[in-house]
Amino acid sequence: MRTDDFWAVIDRSTADRPGSPAVVAERAVDELSKRDPQEIVAWGRHLDKVMAASGTEDLWAAAYLINGGASEDGFDSFRGWLIAHGREVVARSVREPDALAEMPAVRSAAASGAVFEAEEVLSIAASAYRQATGDELPPSEVARTRPDPAELWDFDDEEEMGKRLPRLSALFLEPPE
Repeated sequence: MRTDDFWAVIDRSTADRPGSPAVVAERAVDELSKRDPQEIVAWGRHLDKVMAASGTEDLWAAAYLINGGASEDGFDSFRGWLIAHGREVVARSVREPDALAEMPAVRSAAASGAVFEAEEVLSIAASAYRQATGDELPPSEVARTRPDPAELWDFDDEEEMGKRLPRLSALFLEPPE
């Protein structure tokens, strides 16, 4: 499956949006479940590649800051939320995690405390495959990677957070007294 084909499913699922990531996932599952099972598998493999490419330390730090913490599963779910927003949001977030400070939803979350997670986006292929075949999605050869938590810099270090993610830090960290 080509990258454009993968993202086209997400784009069509967000066509009359804004909708929630749950709606995006539901629409994507509906579309994919009508396809050949091998296409569903290929779509899932591409999702795994997107997850691998987005498993960066500073993006995890951004998720930690925005969501008020982010476990390994929480970071995965945060990336599901990003994927539901499309290719450009994911690409820019991987290149420049601090750019998330420009998203209106993220800016609002600084005041509201909203948490951004979308585990359902991560199970689109598995759900579509199950609907189409009645079977479980075959295991992937591509690992959904993320940095080793033992090797991460200290996300509670506000000075380091301010250096790496200055715009997000300005939104989410208390100003010094």
